[in-house]
Amino acid sequence: MIKRLWTVLATAGTIPFLSLSAFAETFNNTVDSNLKLTAMEVLPDPAAHWDELWHELMMDIYAIGIVYSIIAIYAVLKFTRKEPTQVGTGVKLTPLQSIAWAAIPAFCFMADDFYLAAKGWALFNDQRRVPANHMEVKLVGEMWGWNYSYPNACNAAGDCVEAYNELRVPVGKAILLRMVSSDVLHSHYIPDFRIKEDLMPGRVTYIWFNPTAPGEHVVTCNEYCGAMHSGMVANVIAMPPAEFDAWLAEEKSDL
Repeated sequence: MIKRLWTVLATAGTIPFLSLSAFAETFNNTVDSNLKLTAMEVLPDPAAHWDELWHELMMDIYAIGIVYSIIAIYAVLKFTRKEPTQVGTGVKLTPLQSIAWAAIPAFCFMADDFYLAAKGWALFNDQRRVPANHMEVKLVGEMWGWNYSYPNACNAAGDCVEAYNELRVPVGKAILLRMVSSDVLHSHYIPDFRIKEDLMPGRVTYIWFNPTAPGEHVVTCNEYCGAMHSGMVANVIAMPPAEFDAWLAEEKSDL
């Protein structure tokens, strides 16, 4: 009996590590795949993959909830006393049996947790690797607004096109935001693109996103920064490339 129990524990114990090994390979394949996509100028869409991961996380939570609900209902129905004077007695478990009851379910659920965690790290890696063919926009956060400037659209005097609380970008181009705060901590959050990054005084941070279709997207500050924090909003306007180029040229001519 003890020998069989140790065999079961040893088998169960390998589940999380097999999951990590398998997903390490998936992680590397994801990195290689994204490098190839970047080389072919086909941009990944991290926002869509974050939605997939969130769906898998919800399915995981539902599955765990259903399993434990079934066990709880079974225990209530089976072990409810039949008479007022009935007194139950606990099952005597050996130390190894006690460990098995705790370890085997934990190992099984940890395997799925490792799976989701590894996939999350792979997506985070995608989000931090900026595609080579990107457009850079500089962003200064301040109480209580967002000041965007285009370093690729400057005149001879060094004045660049700027926009306050409005970021216009071309569709199909990776947009790199290089950010800093002029006063306190802010956090630039674009819910539609599933990206958020803090802005700090004295430190430059960055994030990138991929506008795949024309449209408008809301920007909010996701870190409390003072009395007007809730009003620190902006719009991202994704435009067809030709329209964006025309707008940028017109703004540059007005400098």
